[in-house]
Amino acid sequence: MWEGFGLHGWLRLLWRNRFAVHVRYWWVAAIVMVVSTIHSICWLLQEAFWRHRIVRTPMPTDPVFILGHWRTGTTFLHELLIRDPRHTYPNMCQCMEPNCFLMVEGFMRRFMPFVLPKRRPMDDLPTGWDRPQEDEFALCMMGQPSFYTHIAFPNRRPTDFDALDFRGFSDEQQSRWGKALAWFLQRVSYVNPGKRLILKSPPHMARIPALLRQFPNARFVHIRRDPYRVYPSTLRLWKALWVNHTLQVPDDRLTEEIVSEAGRRLYAGYEIGKKQIPDGRLCELRYEDLMANPLAEMERIYRSLDLGEFTLVRPAVAQYLAEHRDFKPNASAISEDVKTKVDNGWPEVVKEISYATNATSMRREPLPPLADTLSTNQLCTT
Repeated sequence: MWEGFGLHGWLRLLWRNRFAVHVRYWWVAAIVMVVSTIHSICWLLQEAFWRHRIVRTPMPTDPVFILGHWRTGTTFLHELLIRDPRHTYPNMCQCMEPNCFLMVEGFMRRFMPFVLPKRRPMDDLPTGWDRPQEDEFALCMMGQPSFYTHIAFPNRRPTDFDALDFRGFSDEQQSRWGKALAWFLQRVSYVNPGKRLILKSPPHMARIPALLRQFPNARFVHIRRDPYRVYPSTLRLWKALWVNHTLQVPDDRLTEEIVSEAGRRLYAGYEIGKKQIPDGRLCELRYEDLMANPLAEMERIYRSLDLGEFTLVRPAVAQYLAEHRDFKPNASAISEDVKTKVDNGWPEVVKEISYATNATSMRREPLPPLADTLSTNQLCTT
């Protein structure tokens, strides 16, 4: 993962974490040092050859931001929204190679598919260089402050924790971050001109004011999920990422504390930030409703955000659902220990989400496979 850094970003990451690379991973650090130097050279070449054409590409003005804590269904929602041929998205290669993807994307897709696992370790969904990815990874690889640098150094408190909600960031720092995001997205738009960008990154939950300053016509979709399922699933997520992307031997003692604090910051930031979103620019939904009736929820999103006729994209969405009919969300039982940790660590989150005690989500019942929630007529209706 860290090979995507430019040299400046890589050195910044090492410096801020006091070069605390475990001896087991010195060889990884050495490789990243070489590759990041190459990336910096490629960035200069890319800008020299493409910048004069890129700057003529209209800046994206009305992207759709998918907001939601990790493991709340944001990836699934992202996959559904990009079924629309009028939409585009940053893909895995662009996010992991943001400094020079115009030069290397074709090579990576053709000759390096083996670099990626076939399935995501946290949920068994397929991967690929052309699959949608979080723009937060692109910002991280560009050397911008990002909570995701914690993946590399899990035994240290995240040096960029405040990048989650810009706590303590000056207007100049936020402006610099916004310009970096716009720089990246303009290059994504250069590859896919004239299409609306669909963006998904959980940290954006607490950055709504900064996103609106950069993209005043942006639209937002926020998805919630039962916090008693989100919390343990998020713990599993971080542990899965450490298997292949850490530079230390992970010590789990900090993990629960960091997951709890990050969740509190994201939800608190969202509750404050959403008040600044103009009417008709925000649609809120629940993961359980999306899984139970995805076509109806998608139609509601299109109607609420004025994204155009959903009937035009309904067949593509239905086809995707049919192709993934065997996917089953994690349905493990919620232990009393997890309930206690969530109640103690996320009291404001549980209160804000306010799931009704008689709701389906709180019965702890497994959700059915996707296609089982839809009739044949629903899947085929155009």
